[in-house]
Amino acid sequence: MKISQAQGLPQARVKVKHPALAMFGLMIGGFVGMFSETALNVALSSIMAELHVTQGTAQWLVTGYMLVIGICMPLSGLLTRWFSTKRIVLSALGAFIVGVLISALGSNFGIVLLGRMIQGIGTGVVLPLMFSVAMQIFPPYKLGTIMGLSALVIMFAPAIAPTVTGLVLANFAWNAVFWVLLPFLILAFVLNALYLENVYSQSKTPVDWISIFASTIGFSGIVLGASFASDAGWISVKVLVPLIIGLLSLIIFTIRQSNIKYPILNLVVFRSEPFAVGTLLVMLDFGLILASMYLFPMYLQRVIGLPIGLTGIAMLPGGIVNAAVSGLAGRLYDNHGAKWLSRGGFFIAALGVVILLSTGSNSPLWQVIVGHIVLMIGAPLAMSPSQTYGLNSLAGVLNADGSAILNTLEQIVGALSTAIATSVLAIGTAAAPGVSGLSQGIHYGFIFVLIVAICGFLLAFRVRKQA
Repeated sequence: MKISQAQGLPQARVKVKHPALAMFGLMIGGFVGMFSETALNVALSSIMAELHVTQGTAQWLVTGYMLVIGICMPLSGLLTRWFSTKRIVLSALGAFIVGVLISALGSNFGIVLLGRMIQGIGTGVVLPLMFSVAMQIFPPYKLGTIMGLSALVIMFAPAIAPTVTGLVLANFAWNAVFWVLLPFLILAFVLNALYLENVYSQSKTPVDWISIFASTIGFSGIVLGASFASDAGWISVKVLVPLIIGLLSLIIFTIRQSNIKYPILNLVVFRSEPFAVGTLLVMLDFGLILASMYLFPMYLQRVIGLPIGLTGIAMLPGGIVNAAVSGLAGRLYDNHGAKWLSRGGFFIAALGVVILLSTGSNSPLWQVIVGHIVLMIGAPLAMSPSQTYGLNSLAGVLNADGSAILNTLEQIVGALSTAIATSVLAIGTAAAPGVSGLSQGIHYGFIFVLIVAICGFLLAFRVRKQA
């Protein structure tokens, strides 16, 4: 670690001319990727009606996107060993732009889905690099603040996406959701082209294609199995077969990574307890937020009875609070570490879920919004401190591997948590007719979210004060 003689403070691992502008370009790209992950939740009904597809078919616009992200993320660390950082990021953003254009101009579901999956390449590559590059180009005493801003990408983007989508759909057709993304992607491309520099040395290590194949099959199997569960049930052949194949492939992948000279992902990072604990906390937090973002718009529209436009407005206060807390959490980490922030964040998130569980179809809207706001305080309060706590324990190229692993597991947990929320929603809905059944099902989903928050709170007691 470099030490500044003038200031006596540890400096960045890699010196770049414009770290803030380089990071800003990466953040915009990552923000669009995470925004896109939940943006279509509100638009699915419009897409179903316009393109004449069922709920299960339309859901592939979300599942297919997450599937490609899960495949690409483990490869981001490998790519940094073969290509310059700028080349990787510009290629990924270019793919995202092409995918957006295909989906926006698509006249049938197959074309829209193809574009959607191409978009996943961009998110799958840019998102882990956003965090690993930050760890390289900023000094340790600024990392809490930078990672807090990066948490805006993880937490604020999916939280605000339903609001923006609702407002867009109140005035335009469904494909306008894709057109909204385009100018931001172009801005991210230009900023990265101008200011991003290479932050990793290219070792050109041999590529183990067996590991890539096992990783692809493994993550695909888990995401596919989880996506089928809401319709077919968790014990159906359609679900169990891809889940089992996926798990076996990941076991093969893990064993192989531990026994080859040049692994795709260096799993030695899990020998660091802070990284292991921080990763688990981030996974739980991300699963909590994605399940909530799936359930909450549906609750507002189908139980409370709000139209699409008002649904977006009702979610706006929580989104604004989410943004404010995400930035504040990073600064708090710089001064206080992750110990109490992670515990407090999960506790507050659980309190927000309890408030939501106390509401029903006849509850005042303000009470539902308060529950959402409290949840949006807690989740980001735990996110960036937990992530920084984990990644800060890794040095050099291990940071890229750690970031790729952490972000990949986020997507897997996101897919699983959404699938579980959908399944318990279906169980509750089937127990009673009409709005009553739907309300009960969504409450079952929020009980699942509460369990996740409690698990995160208990695990947070493993967080220690870092030197």
